[in-house]
Amino acid sequence: QVQLAESGGGSVQAGGSLRLSCSASGNTFRPWCMAWFRQAPGKEREGVASIRHDGRTYYTDSLKGRFAISLGNSRDTVHLQMNSLKPEDTAMYYCTIEVSTWACAIDGSGSYRPDYWGQGTQVTVSS
Repeated sequence: QVQLAESGGGSVQAGGSLRLSCSASGNTFRPWCMAWFRQAPGKEREGVASIRHDGRTYYTDSLKGRFAISLGNSRDTVHLQMNSLKPEDTAMYYCTIEVSTWACAIDGSGSYRPDYWGQGTQVTVSS
């Protein structure tokens, strides 16, 4: 079992920044991939960014440049830095992890398949 603890969501005005964090505990067998997904009301869930335990990153093309995923200083922790936020970024953001895998692409090819999901953290961007 793996537990995921998310933090850092909140409300911000358009153009602002937020940093989400996610810490994994339990059976975090390496290699692993951690990824952020988001889902807005009435919309399909979409991948945001992912990162392997060795630091290799993947992004949804439309968000690359504004969002940056990174490894934290603590073991099995990742951060998602979100800059130049727009109202359309408003969504519930979920941290996920797939353990014992090198697969990490979130482009819908099926490469990354989360084993565990966090509870989610709300991000609200006002205009």
